[in-house]
Amino acid sequence: MFKKSIVSVFAALLIIGCGNPSSKNKTKAPEPDPIAQKIGQMSLREKVGQLFCVRPEAFDVNIVWEDNDQLAAYKVGGVSERMRFTNAHYPVGGIILFAHNIQNPDQLKVFIDTLRRFNGDPLLYIDEEGGRVARIANNPVFNVPKYASMGAIGKSGDPQKAYECGNTIGKYLSTYGFDVDLAPVADVNTNPRNPVIGTRAFSDDPALAAKMVSAYIKGLKDAGIAACVKHFPGHGDTKTDSHYGYAQTLKTWDEMSSCEMLPFKAAISADVPLIMTAHIAAPAVTGTSLPSTLSEVMLTEKLRKELGFKNIIITDGMAMGAITRQYKSGPAAIMSIQAGADIILGPKNFTEAFDAIMDAVQKDSTLTESRIDESVYRILSLKKRLRSSK
Repeated sequence: MFKKSIVSVFAALLIIGCGNPSSKNKTKAPEPDPIAQKIGQMSLREKVGQLFCVRPEAFDVNIVWEDNDQLAAYKVGGVSERMRFTNAHYPVGGIILFAHNIQNPDQLKVFIDTLRRFNGDPLLYIDEEGGRVARIANNPVFNVPKYASMGAIGKSGDPQKAYECGNTIGKYLSTYGFDVDLAPVADVNTNPRNPVIGTRAFSDDPALAAKMVSAYIKGLKDAGIAACVKHFPGHGDTKTDSHYGYAQTLKTWDEMSSCEMLPFKAAISADVPLIMTAHIAAPAVTGTSLPSTLSEVMLTEKLRKELGFKNIIITDGMAMGAITRQYKSGPAAIMSIQAGADIILGPKNFTEAFDAIMDAVQKDSTLTESRIDESVYRILSLKKRLRSSK
């Protein structure tokens, strides 16, 4: 009787899976990845749209411009039917506003609310570094804190001041509906003749700049805003302004690693969501005169593989002279993606660049859809992260 009871119990355990050695080794099937599932449901056109962050003017094909002064004269601060029509065919993952798009607080909120409903579910970007590059703070209509420069904050030697600056800016950006601040500058201001960086950088001391950059990033993050450090691999030692034409650094990678890379390494350790490229050539590193934005050596070999950056690489504005004087919008867009960029910022001709990426996948296989998916995954991950924190 006793033996029969033991047998019965053992049989029962086998039936429910208990006591079965093989059942203990079974592992649960991995949970489905909602972002990968979403990408699997997207058309190629929807995916390509995620690779772009453009000006509002990009949706109005009647706007013709050669320089920023001409563009600013249009003062686009609302959405026209022509813009809606273009966006219906050209979805977009991000939209960036400049000073001339911003008139007053009420207009800005309405404009952002309207743009947020555009095809492509765009994130809203702005350059609000503090100091001379501040689209909102330098508008006298807005009552927000103003900062003399990041260089002045750096001179304090106190990273807490950089945190407070980033957090203060982040809070008012969040209030108006922005998602991403293209700040802080992670350049090291080592060349006093540099015409574009100067006091936008925290310091000419790379170790101090690194501490300030990390603190500023955290300040933005705590306010619900994604930071974007710039301009990789460092614009601080150049003699010319890439807004207008060719710029280069003659430093070797070893020299950069002991100076320019320190703030970028600190930013990566702080899990910065985006890093912006510089349109500067680094011939001692790459062996070519290619702008870093278009260089696989700089973006993939150095930034991705060597420095271990896993998040989004966004180009500097692709309408800048360093790009437009050498390349048309389509080829430049393709080259930046090939190099390792995820987001193409402000191409001179948005629809031309969009169509070129589509053709590169569909017609000549210059780009693969799986390569596009890699970038889209990073972009949708950022969107999920930002929206879950709001």
